Amino acid sequence: MPVVLLFAACDHSKNKEEIKKEILKAEKAFERMTREKGIAEAFYYFADEDAVIKRENDTLISGKEGIKTYYESKNYKNAVVNWTPDLIQVSDCGDLGYTYGKYIWKIMSDNGDTVEFKGVFHTVWKRQDDNSWKYVWD
Repeated sequence: MPVVLLFAACDHSKNKEEIKKEILKAEKAFERMTREKGIAEAFYYFADEDAVIKRENDTLISGKEGIKTYYESKNYKNAVVNWTPDLIQVSDCGDLGYTYGKYIWKIMSDNGDTVEFKGVFHTVWKRQDDNSWKYVWD
């Protein structure tokens, strides 16, 4: 009986530093879109079809539509978020990467007060068939 071995092919045509720059560019475009088109639209646009986000009380929200619905809630209508990656790493094959860094959410309440939340984010990015980057975990 013949034995067939399958090997995963890696594309090493780009070096890791180039790929890190691509991911940083995606991160900054994602952040910019939250201000220009709203948080729900940005989280939807940059999500992989099977993306998952973890939010308060360890709640997992799955899929692009679920993520968009989550961010369309009243709580995020008057919110602004800023973040900057402190670290970007890339897989050996260059098809996955992750970032982490600090974020600040500013949410304006109905009475006009602004509440600020600070923390650390962690995002896993996946290269798409069109070479764009979408997050699969946030």
